[in-house]
Amino acid sequence: MHDVLTYLSAILLVGATVVGWALTLVGLPGNWLMVMAAAGYAWVGPDSGVMQITWLTVGALAALAAGGEFAEFVASMWGASRAGGSRRAAVFALAGSLIGAIGGGIVGVPIPVVGPPIAAVMGGALGALVGAGLAESSRGEEVHKSWRVGEAAFWGRLLGTGIKTGIATVIAAVIVGAMVV
Repeated sequence: MHDVLTYLSAILLVGATVVGWALTLVGLPGNWLMVMAAAGYAWVGPDSGVMQITWLTVGALAALAAGGEFAEFVASMWGASRAGGSRRAAVFALAGSLIGAIGGGIVGVPIPVVGPPIAAVMGGALGALVGAGLAESSRGEEVHKSWRVGEAAFWGRLLGTGIKTGIATVIAAVIVGAMVV
């Protein structure tokens, strides 16, 4: 019975890791889902041997997740502010990127496997562009400046998503590696 529970919890951990990685693409806290799943597995999983995840590993995963959130936040804020955007532009870029990422993920569904992730990343970046541009336009800024701020938010969002997804990939690899080694 103990082996069945171990294998069931390992399958759930791998499933949560896949879902967490995908959620990271749409700007949701997928890295934290992976950390929480690893913590749950460390609590109920085997105490030693193969398939064990230690609390030290969970701590390292939490540090990676925090670093990913920080990097995404800094890259997104840097994008809008680099072009002289207001704080309002940064907030609108963040909201637009979340809406765009979810919408893009839905639009990409007809293309198997690669459609939703690619469409979610591009939708998030386009949402940041539109959000920041609208925020600057609503403040009475010229179209050229609004576009420049939106474009910078676009590139900042892509950079932030890339960094955070890279960290999500490292987290997933550490989880799988910890269970195999």
